[in-house]
Amino acid sequence: MADKNHELRKAGLKVTLPRIKILQVLEKHAEDHLSAEDVYRILIEHGEDVGLATVYRVLTQFEAAGLVDKHNFDGGHAVFELAGEKHHDHMVDVDTGEVIEFFDEEIEKRQHALAKAHGLELVDHSLVLYVRRKKDAE
Repeated sequence: MADKNHELRKAGLKVTLPRIKILQVLEKHAEDHLSAEDVYRILIEHGEDVGLATVYRVLTQFEAAGLVDKHNFDGGHAVFELAGEKHHDHMVDVDTGEVIEFFDEEIEKRQHALAKAHGLELVDHSLVLYVRRKKDAE
């Protein structure tokens, strides 16, 4: 719990029970991309008395403080993941909504080269590929 208190204080946020509980959910589900509704459902399933509006407010505060990254993938609602130190991109299965993280050094190099070719410097980017499982040939 001390680590969570430190993380919140370091981000400039007051330590409150809802913030700690929401941070715990995000850490426990670090491999997932959770919506505010997902976080709320998990908290309720664990007997926590936190309102959906509080979850939305805290996630917005976490995003502003740099603790989480918010993604608005096409055709879906906003999802959140803990802000990581390592950059990665995403693939979204258009049929299931599954989010797959990936990193490809060649894609990264190519993006920097494209920016440079236009006399620009790449400072940030977000790459999302929308995919579908291949159907076996019948």
